[in-house]
Amino acid sequence: MINKKIIFRALGILLFIQGGFLLLCAAISFYYKEDDSIAFLCSIGATLSVAVLFYYRGRGAKRSINRRDGYVIVASAWIISSVIGMLPYLISGYIEGVSDAFFEAISGFTSTGATIVDRIESFPHGLLFWRSITQWIGGLGIVFFTIAVLPMIGTGGVKLFAAEATGPTHDKVHPRIGVTAKWIWMIYIGLTLSQAVLLYFSGMGIFDSACHALTTCSTGGFSTKQTSIAYFHSPRIEYITVVFMLLSGVNYTLLYTTLLKFRIKKLCRNTEFRWYISIAVLATLLIAAGLFLTTGGNMEESFRKALFQVVSIQTSTGFMSADYMLWTPSLWMIISLLMIIGSCAGSTSGGIKCIRIAIMSKVAHNEFRRIIHPNAVFPVRVNKQVLPDGTKTIVLAFIFTYLVVMFVSWLVLMMVGMNFTEAYGAVVSCLGNTGPALGSCGPAYSFSAIPAVAKWICSFLMLAGRLELFTILILLMPSFWKKR
Repeated sequence: MINKKIIFRALGILLFIQGGFLLLCAAISFYYKEDDSIAFLCSIGATLSVAVLFYYRGRGAKRSINRRDGYVIVASAWIISSVIGMLPYLISGYIEGVSDAFFEAISGFTSTGATIVDRIESFPHGLLFWRSITQWIGGLGIVFFTIAVLPMIGTGGVKLFAAEATGPTHDKVHPRIGVTAKWIWMIYIGLTLSQAVLLYFSGMGIFDSACHALTTCSTGGFSTKQTSIAYFHSPRIEYITVVFMLLSGVNYTLLYTTLLKFRIKKLCRNTEFRWYISIAVLATLLIAAGLFLTTGGNMEESFRKALFQVVSIQTSTGFMSADYMLWTPSLWMIISLLMIIGSCAGSTSGGIKCIRIAIMSKVAHNEFRRIIHPNAVFPVRVNKQVLPDGTKTIVLAFIFTYLVVMFVSWLVLMMVGMNFTEAYGAVVSCLGNTGPALGSCGPAYSFSAIPAVAKWICSFLMLAGRLELFTILILLMPSFWKKR
C-alpha cells in the first residue's frame, strides 16, 4: 500500500532544497542588476508555499519507505521539480508557453541538454545559472542529493537509491547509503571545482567557467553560448572539457576507489571501464580518419574534433565544438550509435550503458559456444564474478524495452509532423539524454521548431531515459496501484 504521508514529507523537503537553489540564482540576478530577479522571487514564494503544504500533509509520517513508495517519490520528485523549474522562465518572459518552458526545465534536471532557446546570449545571468544548476542537481539525482544532505529517509534510502540510480547493479562504497551518497557527492563537487578553476585559467570568465563546469560534470551540456564550446576557439578548453567529460562518464563508485583509495589496477581491470574506453577510442579513430579524408584538415584538428564529439555524445553531455551535421552522413551513424550506447552505469550519463552491452555480448558469445558444445555450461563473468541469471534477464528486458520505446516514439513523432531523420534523432537523443540530435534538431539548431505535442513526447522520453524506463513505466501499470 502506498504511504502518502512519507511521499508528501519527502517531496516537501525536496522543494525546500530547490527553493534554496532558486534563492542562489536570485542573488546572482541581484548582483548583476538584471530583470529576472522578480521572476526568481516569485518562483521562490511558489516553491516554498508548496513545500510547506506538502510537509504539513506529511507530518507524523513513519521513517520507513517500501519499494512502491520509492518509485512514486522518485518519479514525483522529478516531475514536480521540473514544473517548479519552469517558473523562472515563464514569469521572466524569456521563454513563452508552458510546452517550451517545461521542455527546457526537464531537459535541465534530466541533464539532457536539448534546448528550445535560439538566442541564449540574450538570457540574463540568473537564468543562465539556473539552467546550469538544474543540470548539476539532476546529474547524480535529485533524490540522491537529498539522501546525502538529510537523514530524513530512515530505512528507505536504499529503495530510493535503487529507484533512481542507473545500471543493472548498484554498488555502494559504505554499508550506509547516506555515507555512500556523501562520498559520491564529495567527488562530484571536487570534479566540478577543479574544472571551473582550470577553465578560468584557460581564458574563460568566472561566470562561464562555473556554468560550464556545472554542466560538464553533470554531463548535461547546457552552455552560456549558442555555439557551445566552439564559441571559445580554444583547443586547451576543449581538451580540459574532454578530460572531465570522460571522468564524469565513469561509475562514481569506481571513481571513489580510484581517486580516494588509489586502486588504479581495479579501474584498469574493470569490464565496463574497458568497454567504455575501447568504444571511445574506436569511434574517435574512425571519425578522425573520416574527417581527415573528407575535409582535408590537418591531423590534429581532425583528431581533436573527433575526440571531443565522441566523448561529448557517448557521455551524453552534448557540448559541441563542431557541427557534425556538416560531416559525411556515414559519420552520423557512429554518432547516433554512441547516443544509444552511452557510457558507464552509476555515472551521470545516459544511454543503455556499456555494462549492459558487455553483458549481452558475453551472452551472445556463449550462445555460439553452446551450439558447438550443447552440453557445456558457460557462465557469464563480469569482473571475475559470475552473474546470476536474474541479472541477465533484467539486462535483456531493459534493452528490449529500450528499443521498443525508441521505435514506438520514433513512429509517433513522425505521425505528429516530424520527418524520418529528425524524429529518429530526437528520440535517440532525448531517450539517451544527449541533447543535440539530427537534422533541424542538430547541434547548430534547437528543438524550438518541432510541434508542441512532440515537445511533450520528448519531455517524457527525457524523464524515462534518465530514470531508466522501469521507474516511470511501472507507474503506468494498474497492478502497481492495487493495495496488494
